[in-house]
Amino acid sequence: MHKVWLKMLAVSSAMLALPVMQAAAQTVKENLEIANEPASSSYVQEYFQQSQDNNIVSQSTLGVRPSSNQAQVTSVSQLSDVQPTDWAFTALQSLVERYGCIAGYPDRTYRGQRAMTRYEFAAGLNACLDKINEIISSGLADKVSKEDLAALQRLQEEFAAELAALRGRVDALEAKTAQLEAQQFSTTTKLVGEAAMNLASAFGDDVDSNLVFQSKLRMTFVTSFTGKDRLYTRLTGGNIANSFADEIGTNEGRFAYDGVSGNTIILDRFHYKFPVGDKLEVTAMAGLAGHHFYANTLNQGLDVGGGANGAITRFAERNPIFRFDLGGQGFGFKYLASDKLEFSAGYIANSGSDPDKGLTGGSYSALANLVFKPTDRFSAGLTYVRAYDEASGRRFNFGGTGTNFANLSSASGLPDIVTGSAVSSNSYGFQTKIDFSPRFSLRGWVGFTDAELRGVGSADILNYAIAMVFPDLFKEGSSGALIVGAAPYLTSLDAPGDPEFSEETPFHIEAFYKYRVSKNITVTPAIVWLTSPDQGRIDNDAFIGTVRTTFSF
Repeated sequence: MHKVWLKMLAVSSAMLALPVMQAAAQTVKENLEIANEPASSSYVQEYFQQSQDNNIVSQSTLGVRPSSNQAQVTSVSQLSDVQPTDWAFTALQSLVERYGCIAGYPDRTYRGQRAMTRYEFAAGLNACLDKINEIISSGLADKVSKEDLAALQRLQEEFAAELAALRGRVDALEAKTAQLEAQQFSTTTKLVGEAAMNLASAFGDDVDSNLVFQSKLRMTFVTSFTGKDRLYTRLTGGNIANSFADEIGTNEGRFAYDGVSGNTIILDRFHYKFPVGDKLEVTAMAGLAGHHFYANTLNQGLDVGGGANGAITRFAERNPIFRFDLGGQGFGFKYLASDKLEFSAGYIANSGSDPDKGLTGGSYSALANLVFKPTDRFSAGLTYVRAYDEASGRRFNFGGTGTNFANLSSASGLPDIVTGSAVSSNSYGFQTKIDFSPRFSLRGWVGFTDAELRGVGSADILNYAIAMVFPDLFKEGSSGALIVGAAPYLTSLDAPGDPEFSEETPFHIEAFYKYRVSKNITVTPAIVWLTSPDQGRIDNDAFIGTVRTTFSF
């Protein structure tokens, strides 16, 4: 009988773990974890994954008394990788049917060939001791033979040192759990942070700029009340302002993560996402509304919502037609019709918090977005945006991208009758994403805007881009990208007096390599080349160079 128990425990210990330890680890996990935002920023996923990885007992050693990721078995035949011809089949069968201290993995496998350490053996031994003690305390001592008890006692004496060490680890884990419960900020809210240091300069024959060292900070409180909903409350500060737009003379090339100046701290994003049934998700945006927060732009990894872990420039993040009325208030809806079809729609008012204008009395944009994903590697999207922009206040613009002509800005030199008119516009977009392999992804888009200058005339505006993305380039977690295209530029203008404008195509070429120093630190050198800035109104090409260091926590 002694040999049977040795064989039985030798096989089962590869999968067994101390139940008390498992329960304590699960408590730590529940205190640290919160479900991730779908298709959200990668640093959120890494943060919660790191919390899970810090558990003392790894999932690969769990096998006794099932948790949420295990399946209790009542018969050894339920384990798909255990055969009657296995040398320890009879011993394993006895352990399952007589004492019930075996649990398989969710896929109903046992994985008994895995090598083990003395500590793992001791963990399995202690697990069975606990189960037998439970049987005895329940008044069922007659179900445990004296031979089994004697064999277990001898094994317990032989592994006394390892058992004591394991109990010490359990005590330490329980103390850590108690400390977390006592000191945690909130049972429903977790803090996700991102800080960026930006060493950058713009240069060119027509650019007057010096080397700068800038910063950007985001502190996001992610709250869940049901486990499926998300409340995002974000504080943002920094001193990057509008990048080098003033020095170059155009919004082309603005950093994706700029926008705050003077190191002031502001509450920018205030969103609540919640499901309605299994297929519909609603996003209420009371601060910093944006169509990209609920609609799929098909540029994952580069479009990180203005964060400092994706593309370098605003233009490289997404099709600029998604940027209409960015920063206002509104609502978004995403409906998953099937695994292959997704539909999104939303409405944003630029002055939605102003009682004088509200959600319906000022500038607004309404978007509809259809995404088709026939395979895991290919996606395509069609987008339509209907917008109206007032003549005064924040006028028609592409959210900090494009030329002055495309934004119908007074800086373009166009007549006041053009730059001062209200604008109604219809924008059409096509986006696509093809993942040729885990290490190469090709994305692209084209956007066309038909703008009606109320009482004046009309204008046509075009933008397009292609992006080559290289995940895990040279190192796992690092990535590289090359983006080539043209930010929004004016292609035709029908207005009184037939005003002239520069008609050169302003190409945008961007390349960067994001090197992952650790789970929490990346360093990204990058170069942006702007040909014919502002459609040639600025004579010479402009360049922007940066080294961005991002800390995620």
